[in-house]
Amino acid sequence: MSPRVKRELRDRWLALRLSFRGRVHEYPEVLQLRRFVAAFDIDCIIDVGANAGQHATMLRRDVGFSGTILSFEPNPQVFPALEKNASRDPHWHAFNIALSNVDGTAQFNVMAADQFSSLETPADAMDPIFHDRNRVAQTVDVQCRRLDGLYPELKVAHGCSRTLLKMDTQGHDRLVCEGAGAMLDSMVGIQTELAIRPLYQGGTGYRAMIDLLDGHGFVPSAFFANNKGHFPRLVEMDGLFVSRRVLRDDPV
Repeated sequence: MSPRVKRELRDRWLALRLSFRGRVHEYPEVLQLRRFVAAFDIDCIIDVGANAGQHATMLRRDVGFSGTILSFEPNPQVFPALEKNASRDPHWHAFNIALSNVDGTAQFNVMAADQFSSLETPADAMDPIFHDRNRVAQTVDVQCRRLDGLYPELKVAHGCSRTLLKMDTQGHDRLVCEGAGAMLDSMVGIQTELAIRPLYQGGTGYRAMIDLLDGHGFVPSAFFANNKGHFPRLVEMDGLFVSRRVLRDDPV
């Protein structure tokens, strides 16, 4: 059996598995991440806004990524579940920290639905489907770190050299990038949430976020809708970007 046929069969089996679990909408993202981590020899993924570890679990189970995963989740109500999941994997490490553009403490909004929890405040106007879920249920103080101060420590401790930075911070991704400073330019890839209709006050729109990353030398690799069930208007999408430094055929 040829490598191409084996790959096709593997991809079709993946589509079936995701479909059985009600996750068929994730199929394009999983395929692109498989190709991305292999093509660019990614050895570390920084998982910012990890919640209970759903993305890291997908990286292991579906993408087949075997390198280091560093998951950051500030929500004290969710972190124990993340820590428990990560404890089963010697190359998966969890941190009860918010990555931001400051070092210190900040007020964190725990929302009615924990996946919407954020350092940001919900927007005044949003689709009815989000009203009850994206509302502040509790506010807690959390520890914040800038990535430009933390990343050198992580590289030494975990041997990271070719890193993909993944952010899902509910409206705070731009400030994570600001806190990365010059370290942002050393990333091989960046995966970020792009708001078509921001769910948080003062949220960065997708055009501004794409421009920001372009200014740091990152070009789009793929885009994925990440809000199934909100037809016909797109609310958010995930963008996967690659550094021009690793693109041999980039004319820029």
